[in-house]
Amino acid sequence: MDEPDARPDAGAARSYARPSTRAYGSYRRIINRLPRVLFVAALALLLLVPAGSRADRPLKLLALGDSLMAGYGLPSEESVTPRLQAALKAAGLNVTVVNAGVSGDTSAGGLARLDWLLADKPDFALVELGANDGLRGLDPQVTYDNLDAVLARLNQRGVPVLLAGMYAPPNLGREYGEQFNNVFPRLAEKHGVPFYPFFLDGVAAEAALNQPDGIHPNAKGVAVVVERIMPYVKKLVGGAA
Repeated sequence: MDEPDARPDAGAARSYARPSTRAYGSYRRIINRLPRVLFVAALALLLLVPAGSRADRPLKLLALGDSLMAGYGLPSEESVTPRLQAALKAAGLNVTVVNAGVSGDTSAGGLARLDWLLADKPDFALVELGANDGLRGLDPQVTYDNLDAVLARLNQRGVPVLLAGMYAPPNLGREYGEQFNNVFPRLAEKHGVPFYPFFLDGVAAEAALNQPDGIHPNAKGVAVVVERIMPYVKKLVGGAA
């Protein structure tokens, strides 16, 4: 007696090996949609889970300035930048403040070294320049042009800025003082950046808060500078933290 053939007939084999036209079309649609599904899932993950982006690393604040920022005449730990960083951390903001202050620097000097500083890819910038321009009696238009270029370059790199203003020494006369003092609010308005009108607010001309030269803040003066500018800096970095 012959044993029954265990092999499926040709029709059955073809039916098993190839899905129906309707099922095949469904499979193709799923496969074609897979990259889109994966993209949407990855995007949702990025939006819902911020860890590993800015949450896990310190934000970087570039403090571009002159001797007032550099901490002339003070131990390094008592200058503006470390004390501002400490104040930000105390407020729950993970920010590293980079001391880019150079004693004697003018607005031209700050502009000249800006590209090198931007290579470090700061998240924000605090610009405090112009005091030496005023002390030297430089043309306020030159100061304006230099700082205009600084702010434009920071904007091109997508770096949000807080601009700190400065007042001219009174011995240079009323006309010069008005022209110089107007440089900073004009720039803030043109570039649409936050503006802190006077970096030495509450400290200038206060003997107890300055070093013997009457120009540079002592440790107590730095504390006042940091306290007064802190709300502006906190708003700058906190809004994007």
